Amino acid sequence: MTEPFHLIVGAGPVGRALALQLADAGTPVRVVTRSGGGPEHPGIARLAVDASDPDRLEEVALGAEVVYNCANPGSYPKWERVWPPLSASILHAAEASGAVLVTMGNLYGYGPVDGPMRRDTPLRPTDHKGELRARMWRDALAAHEAGRVRATEARASDYLGPTAPTSSGLLPMYADATLDGRRATVFGDPDAPHSWTAVDDIASTLAVLGRDERAWGSPWLVPSNPPRGVREVLRALGERAGTGEPRLRRMPRWTLSALGLVVPILREVTGVLYQFERPFEIDATETTATFGIEPTDWDALLDATAAAWHQRAVAG
Repeated sequence: MTEPFHLIVGAGPVGRALALQLADAGTPVRVVTRSGGGPEHPGIARLAVDASDPDRLEEVALGAEVVYNCANPGSYPKWERVWPPLSASILHAAEASGAVLVTMGNLYGYGPVDGPMRRDTPLRPTDHKGELRARMWRDALAAHEAGRVRATEARASDYLGPTAPTSSGLLPMYADATLDGRRATVFGDPDAPHSWTAVDDIASTLAVLGRDERAWGSPWLVPSNPPRGVREVLRALGERAGTGEPRLRRMPRWTLSALGLVVPILREVTGVLYQFERPFEIDATETTATFGIEPTDWDALLDATAAAWHQRAVAG
């Protein structure tokens, strides 16, 4: 009989951090990616599987206690094509195996909001990426309410942490320039308050949600430190790295919109630019009160992030 295990689909920064946390705690882990990549650990089995193949993923998930959807289909223009079959396959695997389904979500589904986002904030997306993420959650919730699966979702803001790659958001891209002494072109208002979520805190939240039945049937926001503007975060990273005050140049929205007509990825950025033009804040006090999860100490998080991102920026 196969020993119960936890199955993680995806080995990006969150999937890797989650796999290592679980394995270090003694939980057998299987990590599924197309390439068979993932962190090396005696408690982690890495499998090369196309997770959008429902039959193959169902086979791999047999015996799983929890299935975590930490997949990343790549750049925004691929989402409409890649996400629907992938999320449906992961949901099917959780249903077929009897595992709890824990999805790594984001905040796109809320759309622009006045005030901090909370667990019960209505989903009112204003672009196709938010519509897609909202639909994924509603599909999982419908299956949960029908008794076919136990589902929950963790929702985090933009990643912060030493393992967050430049492809994980705008802040790492800006820091790649400023921590190398170059000027960064920024979108939106660099002084608008913005929540940032530590990668390790996302992994910790996912691990708790998979095991605590109080989480099932609802989304949960990942505890994050008080919001800071892009400029403030880049300044703090520069102080730690010894690179000084960040030099920023703000791109006008009309310029971004014009470039978006010919550059698909910039067109996609325009659709979520509201996140950086106004306060974009998480209120995860309910998550902390229910599960006892606290965000990583801000100074410690910046210390580790600055060292790793500076090294990466200088290496080019």
